[in-house]
Amino acid sequence: QLPLMESGGGLVQAGGSLRLSCTASRSSLEFKAIGWFRQAPGTERGQVSCINSGDDRLTYADSVKGRFTISRDKDKRTVHLQMNSLQPEDSAVYYCLEALSCTDFDHWITFQYAVWGQGTQVTVSS
Repeated sequence: QLPLMESGGGLVQAGGSLRLSCTASRSSLEFKAIGWFRQAPGTERGQVSCINSGDDRLTYADSVKGRFTISRDKDKRTVHLQMNSLQPEDSAVYYCLEALSCTDFDHWITFQYAVWGQGTQVTVSS
């Protein structure tokens, strides 16, 4: 399994916006659930958002609700994470991961053999 590729990170001031992208190099993401995760130094990686396979149902962590929006491109090859009203606590490396369903991310075994990409760094200055 090839890792997904994350891009779009950068340095932004508090209150600013960034748009992250998650792309598969050789396949469509149409029938995949895609989750966005983030990891700040000294913390565990945590889920930020997910777009489900099939029904495209969206889920968000409480900390980002109302500020972040996950979406799937019409070409089904890219999933975006639009991040608005960024705060310093949003600073982290952001990763995306695929699964058959967003509920798969509730189970540890999903991550046991996960192939993570390099992630994209988001830094929010105060």
